[in-house]
Amino acid sequence: MTFLALAQLWWLLAVAALLVAYLLVQRRRAAYALRFSNLSLLERVAPRVPAWRRHVPAALFLLAITVLVLSLARPAMDVQVPRERATILVAIDVSPSMAATDVAPDRLTSAKESAQGFIETLPPRFNVGLVAFSSVATVVSSPTQDHQAVADSIANLTISSGTAIGEGVFASLQAIRSFDEDATTDPPPAAIVLLSDGENTSGRPVFAAADEAREAGVPVSTIAFGTGVSIIEIEGHYVPANIDKETLEELAATTGGRFYEAESTGELKDVYSDIGSSLGTETVHEEVVVQFVAAALVLAAAAAAFSLAWSQRLP
Repeated sequence: MTFLALAQLWWLLAVAALLVAYLLVQRRRAAYALRFSNLSLLERVAPRVPAWRRHVPAALFLLAITVLVLSLARPAMDVQVPRERATILVAIDVSPSMAATDVAPDRLTSAKESAQGFIETLPPRFNVGLVAFSSVATVVSSPTQDHQAVADSIANLTISSGTAIGEGVFASLQAIRSFDEDATTDPPPAAIVLLSDGENTSGRPVFAAADEAREAGVPVSTIAFGTGVSIIEIEGHYVPANIDKETLEELAATTGGRFYEAESTGELKDVYSDIGSSLGTETVHEEVVVQFVAAALVLAAAAAAFSLAWSQRLP
């Protein structure tokens, strides 16, 4: 609970003054009562009632005034609301090593299926884009709420030579900066999910891309895909399909993202779900003034009801 107009809480001093005045009046009445020498006459004039009954209407009335003062201070609750411009760029490595079969049927096919499943779970108002990188990086699909179009683009990804992880990050950042006409001065809340299984072999260095993403305030979560113990055939030659976990881990740490090791489709789905939920909402203050006023009215009505029932007058 927070108050958006704290200065109005000074009115609570007036409530405190009313309380002090009430206590003084009650003390004066008690003093007057002691002056009656004929107690039987006093009981006929003012029949004895439980002491607490006399104070209930006043207490409820003061409480109603207090709640009204609090409502002037614009009470608000912290609530989670969807981010209307939330944007996720999925950057997928399409280098030859993604053809490795240590994850069935192969790394790239599993990555495609998992990425498509992830997009299906995003709220409709989420914007999602796709970047494919090999020796160069290409924005295959600019951020859009047409999730099906992005899923179709993922299905059409094919293997290409080289691995430019840094370029994949740079291309994703450019897609975020080009999101709309306000993105330059008011960038959308965004994150990059980069899936790779190999070493950076071309393009700008990964540390340069990491610095750029950090300055832009865009976390890059990286996923080391595959088991790391696979051999693939390239043009008749068998070469190891290594995973550069250290580089991917450093990229995530530098940008404020998270590093994951996804060796199966199921694990990758969990990773994507975690990233999507962390970006999906923001905390805002939602005013609850109406609820406070309603509570004050209920308290005031209760004070009036008890006063009429027990003393035949309003408080």
